[in-house]
Amino acid sequence: QVRLVESGGGLVQAGGSLRLSCAASGRTFSNYKMGWFRQAPGKEREFAAAITWRGFTYYADSVKGRFTISRDNAKNTVHLQMNSLKPEDTAVYYCATKTDEGSWAGDYRYWGQGTQVTVSA
Repeated sequence: QVRLVESGGGLVQAGGSLRLSCAASGRTFSNYKMGWFRQAPGKEREFAAAITWRGFTYYADSVKGRFTISRDNAKNTVHLQMNSLKPEDTAVYYCATKTDEGSWAGDYRYWGQGTQVTVSA
């Protein structure tokens, strides 16, 4: 059974940084895409960033240049380094994974429980 566990969320002032981590278990994640999504209060969940097994990355325009996604295949972990945080980045952040096919942002099959990120003005 695939399990994704996020960590690293918290409260930070605008302009600050946080690093989220996601530990994956339950199968071999070769040829799996790993993604980060977020959901702000009262809004739909949205795509933030994704990375392939080989390290190719893709970002939403809203986070490009501020967030960096990375993965450690040996440890089955994926990270999201978030810099220059803004109050509008406040959301629950979710880790997700799927086979490396199709779109960057859609059809993720497995999801974590989420971690709260709050950015104060």
